[in-house]
Amino acid sequence: MIPRYSRQQMTAIWEPANKFRIWFEIEAHAADKLAELGVIPAEAAKLVWEKGNKPYTQDRIDRIDGIEAEVKHDVIAFLTELSEQVGEEARFVHQGMTSSDVLDTCFNVQLAQATDILLEDMDKLLAALKKRAYETKDVACMGRSHGIHAEPVTFGLKLATFYAEFARNKKRLLAAREEIATCAISGAVGTFANIDPSVEEHVAVKLGLAVEPVSTQVIPRDRHAAYFTALGVIASSVEHLATEIRHLQRTEVREVEEFFSKGQKGSSAMPHKRNPVLTENLTGLARMVRSMAIPAMENVALWHERDISHSSVERNIGPDATVTLDFALMRLTNVVENLVIYPERMDEILNQMGGLVFSQRVLLTLTQYGVSREDSYRIVQRNAMKVWNREGDLLSLLKTDADVTARIPNDKLEALFDLGYHTKHVDTIFARVFAD
Repeated sequence: MIPRYSRQQMTAIWEPANKFRIWFEIEAHAADKLAELGVIPAEAAKLVWEKGNKPYTQDRIDRIDGIEAEVKHDVIAFLTELSEQVGEEARFVHQGMTSSDVLDTCFNVQLAQATDILLEDMDKLLAALKKRAYETKDVACMGRSHGIHAEPVTFGLKLATFYAEFARNKKRLLAAREEIATCAISGAVGTFANIDPSVEEHVAVKLGLAVEPVSTQVIPRDRHAAYFTALGVIASSVEHLATEIRHLQRTEVREVEEFFSKGQKGSSAMPHKRNPVLTENLTGLARMVRSMAIPAMENVALWHERDISHSSVERNIGPDATVTLDFALMRLTNVVENLVIYPERMDEILNQMGGLVFSQRVLLTLTQYGVSREDSYRIVQRNAMKVWNREGDLLSLLKTDADVTARIPNDKLEALFDLGYHTKHVDTIFARVFAD
């Protein structure tokens, strides 16, 4: 995790104090159920809470780290330090459990906690997109395919498209949270040989998790693959919107621009520069999050009931993917909220190509006046190519083309060059997108 691209509320989830707190709660809740079943003394479970339920201060963390340096096992180090807090009754802690019962359940708790923050981020981004979409619902601009002028759209419609994309991403994130939020307290190879399944059920309820239907020594990693893949898809959408803004900020286009604050500087060499640095940064961050989906998928194929090849991967991608995506979503929200939009420039660009954007409507009208589609296409295209060569505007050229004027009266031909024709269904689309 790089502090430059981190927010404290997300990084706190992955700090040792939170991790050890979750480990403690797993062990303490398990002890409660074991006491209820008569496996351990009730007094022992009570003492675990009374003596062990303390904040994981830096001193406690340092002590655990010191023990781990000697025993080379993180869970044993944790249990050893806990026994120092609880005393003799600590021998009843971790009864019938294996390390992965603690590690995997904790990891999923942390992922669920992280996802709750990501969902809050998503709501803020969706709100910003909706607000700006309605502000610019009727601001006409050029639609492009292959980077070339196509037909008119509105800028609000562009933003509505991204709103719909991120609304789908929110559904994906909710599904990913549901899939990842499972608990496994099933023992050495998942058979519950030394611990009753009701312990798992009890811990799951206490931690707000679902019971893993069948685990080996670990929770199946296809769940984690699906989770990190979902984050990767969301990151791709971040890049999608960032790339659109970057294109529209190019000097030759300049329909929108990232907010450039007073005192901000864009280049160490060129004082005139106002670069799309935030969206370029978002493109890079999206690449990082997306790259973490591949090792998550490679973690699915563990040996037999478990090996440890997934562990080092998850210690990296768990914090890095969630922290980076959290930062990216909040940065993107800021970009959208403060995006500077230039309607006059959009109108200028709409009229830049001499009416070429109305070519399809002319083609379709010719077919309605009895001309074959092939001939209609040929007639309109030969005039359009003259516009490309700067030999006039499309309407004027069509008015001098006998094949056109023989079919379409001038007043009807002029009516075909109506911008409102292309935006007449924007309200219908908005009603679909923002139905909630």
